[in-house]
Amino acid sequence: MRLYKGAGFGEARNKNSEPKLSPHTCIHIINNIYILKEKNSKSFYKFFHLFFHKNISPIKMETKGFTQDGTVDLRGRPVLASKTGKWNACAFLVGYEAFERMAFYGIASNLVNYLTTQLHEDTVSSVRNVNSWSGSVWITPILGAYIADTYLGRFWTFTVSSLIYVMGMIMLTTAVSLKSLKPTCTNGICNKASTSQVAFFYISLYTIALGAGGTKPNISTFGADQFDDFNPHEKELKVSFFNWWMFSSFLGALFATLGLVYIQENLGWGLGYGVPTVGLLVSLVVFYLGTPIYRHKVRKTKSPARDLIQVPVTAFKNRKLQLPQNPCQLHEHEPQYYINSGKRQVHYTPIFRFLDKAAVKDGNSGRPPCTVTQVEGTKLVLGMMLIWLVTLVPSTIWAQINTLFVKQGTTLDRSLGSSFQIPAASLGSFVTLSMLISVPMYDRYFVPFMRRKTGNPRGITLLQRLGIGFVIQVIAIAIAYAVEVRRMHVIRVHQITGPKQIVPMNIFWLLPQYVLLGIADVFNAIGLLEFFYDQSPEDMQSLGTTFFTSGIGIGNFLNSFLVTMVDKLTDRGEHKSWIGDNLNDSHLDYYYGFLLVISTLNLGAFIWASSKYVYKRETKEVNEGCIEMESKALEISPLGLQV
Repeated sequence: MRLYKGAGFGEARNKNSEPKLSPHTCIHIINNIYILKEKNSKSFYKFFHLFFHKNISPIKMETKGFTQDGTVDLRGRPVLASKTGKWNACAFLVGYEAFERMAFYGIASNLVNYLTTQLHEDTVSSVRNVNSWSGSVWITPILGAYIADTYLGRFWTFTVSSLIYVMGMIMLTTAVSLKSLKPTCTNGICNKASTSQVAFFYISLYTIALGAGGTKPNISTFGADQFDDFNPHEKELKVSFFNWWMFSSFLGALFATLGLVYIQENLGWGLGYGVPTVGLLVSLVVFYLGTPIYRHKVRKTKSPARDLIQVPVTAFKNRKLQLPQNPCQLHEHEPQYYINSGKRQVHYTPIFRFLDKAAVKDGNSGRPPCTVTQVEGTKLVLGMMLIWLVTLVPSTIWAQINTLFVKQGTTLDRSLGSSFQIPAASLGSFVTLSMLISVPMYDRYFVPFMRRKTGNPRGITLLQRLGIGFVIQVIAIAIAYAVEVRRMHVIRVHQITGPKQIVPMNIFWLLPQYVLLGIADVFNAIGLLEFFYDQSPEDMQSLGTTFFTSGIGIGNFLNSFLVTMVDKLTDRGEHKSWIGDNLNDSHLDYYYGFLLVISTLNLGAFIWASSKYVYKRETKEVNEGCIEMESKALEISPLGLQV
């Protein structure tokens, strides 16, 4: 046995045998070659000469058994495909997701009632505050995703943020439990909450929003990272990932709207918030038990979002240059660059052509132009922004579930038997139930059926899935409008005017709009999450998923704005406000009619935006078998897969 040492590597071999390097060593060698070559230093040539010409004859790198997408463990070591990732790892993640959604919906679904009954806010203020908080929960992921993609990575960003989330839950439970932090009541008459009580309550809420900013965009993308895109079997499993991921979310939401809402209104708000707090702590312990089998993606770019600024700036500087007739003449790295670096090459698309000037080769310029892949990454983000804009109105419709739908339900007959009353917020459980029933049907029946018809692995395209969801949502708001017209008719017939008078109309009249919104969500909510993850540039997938979360957040803010403006514009003189404190003496039907009109117009805008969108096309280099490293060069046989 003789030991060969060169360029900092040592390998044992028999006299007549070829040396074998472990996959980890081979990856380390390739990374060093790439880094030294990028620096264009003499060290690269010295390294290459010493390693390939003096010490090593042809080497076979055995990569069988390891993941092919470059994922590593928490310590940065390559991982075995058979022992890590896939659904075995995701099982630890979905538990956290279910408890986190239970905590969120346990607050969101009944918060409007807490604000009006416990803190004594008026209807418009409570709706506005619920929307503002919900909007913040869905907007802060932009910050969390940026930190993950640029600095800490998904795992560590999630770790820090989850602790902030739990701290917020503990504070909120304390705020609704301690007498000193709640308004005092005497003989059934409650005082208005003091400034300090209101401040502590809202600080608790927004601490949760801050924590959600780091957990929400990273936990789902971290789950998707557990599947190797280069492995055909794992790629097929990944097609169903987002469906079942959201299924776990729906389970948490179901328990919140059925169980927690009842506990809050009948057993106490402290217990109602304490249960999800304990559940969240337990789920975090379970999450960290799965650490040994998690896969982690290596960041290949220091600042992934930099291209979003660099490409437009370079295109503007090159605005006077002539675009070549053939896109192949634009600047792009050789395929070997993408093989060595592990990055994915994105192919040229004929949209947003004004950005192509960023990749024009100009011999007079001191700096190299952007690559086609960089330009196409920016184009992808612009295309996703178009789709994102037309998701804002559907998000506004969704915001009604936890606000006006709940207040509407409180005016109806909620009795079930002689002694039990259904909490108005619990009707939201039918949204979740319809989702839980629809997801397995969609994944097990609809997708295979459509796959046979279309040949698409997903059954239908991502944008077709969104379109179906938006159509169902328009139907749902049309039904909500019709039901409210019916409620107003009953009010007039029975001459009901008091704010606390119950309208003799069963609350289950609201059931169709809840069920349809749940079915719509199976298409558009899951579809949006998958769409923005799938279509994002490789190094910006956490940021990409924030298109989904921020759309919901902006939708909540938009609903808050609309409610405020409609109230101000309609409450003039002798005219009744459409959304007054007394819904029995308002015109909520007019507001729902307004939402129906803008939803229909938005559907037309979505169809137009979809017709202009071009899906991402990238090449994934898959290393099959072994990699031959000869003294002449590094030869890799790639298999290009078009996505």
